[in-house]
Amino acid sequence: MKKIEAKTLQEAYTKAADEFNCSVTELVIEVVQYPSSGFLGLFGKKAIIVATKKISYDTKNNEEEKEVSNKAKTKENTLTDTQENIIKHEEDVQSEVKVAIEDAVNEIRKDINDMFKKACFDIEDIVVNAYDEQTVYIEINGNDAALLIGKEGYRYKALSYMLFNWINLKYGLQIRLEIAEFLKNQEEAVRRYLEGVKDEIDSYGRTQTKILDGVLVQIALRELRNAYPDKYVAIRTTRDGLKYIIVNDYNTY
Repeated sequence: MKKIEAKTLQEAYTKAADEFNCSVTELVIEVVQYPSSGFLGLFGKKAIIVATKKISYDTKNNEEEKEVSNKAKTKENTLTDTQENIIKHEEDVQSEVKVAIEDAVNEIRKDINDMFKKACFDIEDIVVNAYDEQTVYIEINGNDAALLIGKEGYRYKALSYMLFNWINLKYGLQIRLEIAEFLKNQEEAVRRYLEGVKDEIDSYGRTQTKILDGVLVQIALRELRNAYPDKYVAIRTTRDGLKYIIVNDYNTY
């Protein structure tokens, strides 16, 4: 099983065939993410597929023996090829960050406070610290902090999206945005929802969540991966760009 990224689905199919040295008709392909051009050429998405070569009848028995061995190795390592690729990608991105996270935090703290001083919101000095080696923690409090959340969190989502694109593009870092305990409350709500999801996983071994918006999908992904390190847990995207999470056993593709 291999994860393939390309600008278009056709290009992804061609790359998959080259990787396995076979025709596209000999592959089992799942589309993980459909490509999109983004807005004004920005924030576009690549096509992402997961491809596996079909097993012929003549080699089925040998392949089944190999699969048993591979499953044992997979459970021992608790990583699929896809997850290894994702981790490698994250490591590559981190290695490309030219500014140490401490320096990045200082720059972000200054810039974000300067930006909000020009706004009309009555808020305290914005807290910016290193959450971990790849994440910046941003906390906003004050009399008008709740106004930055908006009804059903729509302003929070917009602000989080804006800050993420700025910080990720410039520093290669993730963000964790807290505004007047909104994130804390969202995490608690997701954990309550995931209780039923976990019951399904424990009973049937697999499930998928409902559509999760914005920060919720990332919270749920982290919670489920921590709870089920031996299972395949990944975000899926619908044709409309909506996101949900699937959970199942390894090597089901």
